[in-house]
Amino acid sequence: MTPVSPRTDTVRVTVPDPELQRRVSELELQLLARDAQIERLEASLQDARREVVRSLARLQTTASRAEAASALAEADIALQSLRNRDAQAPELAQARALLEMSTGEFGKENYGGALYLATQVKVLATAGSGRLAGASASGVQPGETAFAVPVPLQTTTRANVRAGPGTDQRILFTVDAGTALTGHSYTKEWVRVSDASGRAGWVYSNLVGRPGGGGR
Repeated sequence: MTPVSPRTDTVRVTVPDPELQRRVSELELQLLARDAQIERLEASLQDARREVVRSLARLQTTASRAEAASALAEADIALQSLRNRDAQAPELAQARALLEMSTGEFGKENYGGALYLATQVKVLATAGSGRLAGASASGVQPGETAFAVPVPLQTTTRANVRAGPGTDQRILFTVDAGTALTGHSYTKEWVRVSDASGRAGWVYSNLVGRPGGGGR
């Protein structure tokens, strides 16, 4: 009778990489800090807007009822256009809140405040439309990551805005140094941007910086 060898089960055990775990924990903490910073900045921005509106009410600016009504109508159209393009656009919630505030100030006959807030709605809606135009033109890129909020940028030198993230991509248009852009997302060293007229594309990150900062 042939002896039977005992069966041995092999279990593969993966030992976590301590350095990788440390790096993941560090990144998670950085994300928490960034989110908290964004929340504080948004709260500060809201407070600043409210103060501007209160100041305009006290100053009794020369903005007329007709001007404020026209701005409100334009803001509503811009908001509806953005909603029709993307009902989940991140700019929508803030723009809706600002439109409600604008309508409220109009009802209080603070036409300067209503005009100011309606203009803010149009700025947000334009930024959202620019972001969507860029995304539809070149599609979502591998590894593309959206910014938590639209990022104000300014070109530090004359720059080509391309159809995709790469120097081999077609040049869509060129902007001069000091041109204001809005950053929406990034992948590697390229940033998806739009300009004030709604044109969109990709620009190399070394060619843009913070407005008035002269650099990154």
